[in-house]
Amino acid sequence: MKKIAILSDTHSGMLPPSLVRELAKVDFIIHAGDIADPQALKAIQAINRVEAVCGNMDDETLRRQLPRRLILECEKIRIGVIHGDGSPQHLVEGVQEEFADDRVDIVIFGHSHEAFHEKIGKVVFFNPGAPNDDMFAPYCSYGLLEVNGKNFKLKIVKVK
Repeated sequence: MKKIAILSDTHSGMLPPSLVRELAKVDFIIHAGDIADPQALKAIQAINRVEAVCGNMDDETLRRQLPRRLILECEKIRIGVIHGDGSPQHLVEGVQEEFADDRVDIVIFGHSHEAFHEKIGKVVFFNPGAPNDDMFAPYCSYGLLEVNGKNFKLKIVKVK
């Protein structure tokens, strides 16, 4: 069984100490973009292994270093990761189109800073929200993914 933390839209901000402790306990971290700069990525990598994509607010160095989209295989599931772009009203449709031909089980995205967890067709779409910015959302949050073979459980965790 694997336990994975899911982040997005950290924007070089300080991570709450309670979240840092949780990030150290998982098998690895998926970051769905808008890390902002290489130093912020290094700070998260100092906590645990990170699989990340670039976002629209990432600097040029991160845009060269990180892919725009990523497909990960964990045990027997396929996970698509992308930051997303455009208006929040059409964000889910855009990420659906991006992975329509990739046979993924989960699509992880960010951009809106607002948590989202919904199964559409056979795919679960998941935005962890932002763990350190509630300007665009009612609360700060991140995600946890537990994978056991072909079975998985996703949850949104409010940051205290």
